[in-house]
Amino acid sequence: MAKTTAQKTPAFDRQVEAAFGSLTPAEQRIARFFVDQKSSALLSSAAEIAQLAGTSDATVVRTARSLGFDSLSALRQVLLSDLTGAPSSGKRLARSLEETGNDAAGALRHVIDIHETVLDVLKGPDFAARFAKSIDILAGARRRHVFGIGPSGALADYATLQFNRIGLPTFALSASGVALADRLLWLGDGDAVLMLAYAPLYREVEIVLDQAEACAVPVILVSDSLGPLVAGKVSEVLPVPRGTADHLAMHGGTMVLIEAMIIGLAGQKSAPAFDTLDRLSTLRGSIDKAWSKRGRKKAKS
Repeated sequence: MAKTTAQKTPAFDRQVEAAFGSLTPAEQRIARFFVDQKSSALLSSAAEIAQLAGTSDATVVRTARSLGFDSLSALRQVLLSDLTGAPSSGKRLARSLEETGNDAAGALRHVIDIHETVLDVLKGPDFAARFAKSIDILAGARRRHVFGIGPSGALADYATLQFNRIGLPTFALSASGVALADRLLWLGDGDAVLMLAYAPLYREVEIVLDQAEACAVPVILVSDSLGPLVAGKVSEVLPVPRGTADHLAMHGGTMVLIEAMIIGLAGQKSAPAFDTLDRLSTLRGSIDKAWSKRGRKKAKS
């Protein structure tokens, strides 16, 4: 039984468990952060990890060494291996259900706790700086292309719809396989790509990055795991966690980010945003004469 349990436990978690008793209280706090927030530990600097965990960056580096790693970079290599060798969706769901106890109230608390942690990451000053740079890139582009496949495809379609509604020409790269080729025909000089993608490195991701590089198009990557695999090929990484490691992935944080982008872009491009929304209302009225009256209370006679 012990052997089976060990095989199910990620290598990094086993290494932390073996060394945990010898760590100081401050180091134990960092070690728990490494296990519970692998995505943040993978993509954040020592100072950012220290801020999220409530300790110092020196303690972060010291904890990595106390756990048996030569450096924080060496620790991240093992973390990346755990993330890219992640269990199936079914096993992720099973672990999430184990934690909530199949209880509806427990599920609600579990998800809220996860998203509160994600929002803490989005509130950080480093993330805010990355976000501001990303908005500048997207606002300054001639056209935008939002990539996402699988569950992220729905988010890519949503972002595309909303960006277009505020007057910013945007195309969805939400098709997989050879169907993606038709969408990529429109990628060209002066454009920008917003990429929602996660490890492992899918063929579609590689192709989009290759085409973006060939067209000198900047790429903004939203990911909790892919950043280290595509370093040098993207202009900015927005490290949005998708929940607890080895549990069911959650996209609430990404949706919050997209909503913030809509407001941020509208703020930079307010004139076309208002013009396009006015046109949208006019078009809706042309299609449905009663559209402008929807939701209004009838005047009393």
